[in-house]
Amino acid sequence: MNFFDRLHDRIVTVDSVVSVGLDPDPSRLPDHLQDHDLPRWAFNRRIIDATHEHAAVFKPNAAFYEDPDGFRALEETIAYARGNGVPVLLDAKRADIGNTTRQYAELLNPDSPGPSADAITVNPYMGRDSLQPFLANEEAGVFVLCRTSNPGGADLQALELETGEPLYERVAALADLWNENDNVGLVVGATAPEELEALREQVPDLPFLVPGIGAQGGDAEAAVEHGLADGVGLVNSSRGIIFAGEDAGTDFDAAAGHAAKRLKERLNRYREA
Repeated sequence: MNFFDRLHDRIVTVDSVVSVGLDPDPSRLPDHLQDHDLPRWAFNRRIIDATHEHAAVFKPNAAFYEDPDGFRALEETIAYARGNGVPVLLDAKRADIGNTTRQYAELLNPDSPGPSADAITVNPYMGRDSLQPFLANEEAGVFVLCRTSNPGGADLQALELETGEPLYERVAALADLWNENDNVGLVVGATAPEELEALREQVPDLPFLVPGIGAQGGDAEAAVEHGLADGVGLVNSSRGIIFAGEDAGTDFDAAAGHAAKRLKERLNRYREA
């Protein structure tokens, strides 16, 4: 099965579309973990234990792991998440040309010597050839940045083309064309629900990864109503879950588990409506 088939089964199994973002900012980790050989891994393990029953995927952001200890922590994290039956989406926003992008695509190769994920986020700015090694991997998921949740996203994404369409709509149309292996989704933020709705109408069959629900205060109802394609899609929260117990000391993981469960239940109300 390809990634989205596996994701469908996971969503059904746990009755959840929650993506738990694993962004272990070293400056925010509990003091009692700082002496661990790999503090980020120790933190992630506790978070995974507390939240896996509510998680459709775990989504580590590569920025928090790009150092020697970080890559070790990421490798342990991916293996442990999978051991708990949860697929892993690496938020890396990769793309380049030639040998470079082929090397980036090794992040989806289970036989590579380093960490390998089940899905990845990619940046379409350099065009199809920069994404081809990702798109050619039929078993992996490829989420193309389309309309992001940050305030500056509009600087380029909302620019109007000569055809009258904004750039993000052109990206969605291209991603739809690139979906020859049924392995492409879009990253569409929850902070602009009207754009989320318009994109769903434009590309009815592409699953969305919808960030911006947690600390950024995005529209949860719109994320569910427009983010899912035949019930498949993801709504992400990172800081809102993993740091829910930031002031709870050694019980930080229990708070994260409660936060993940609350988000799951909140989203499910809209899924069932």
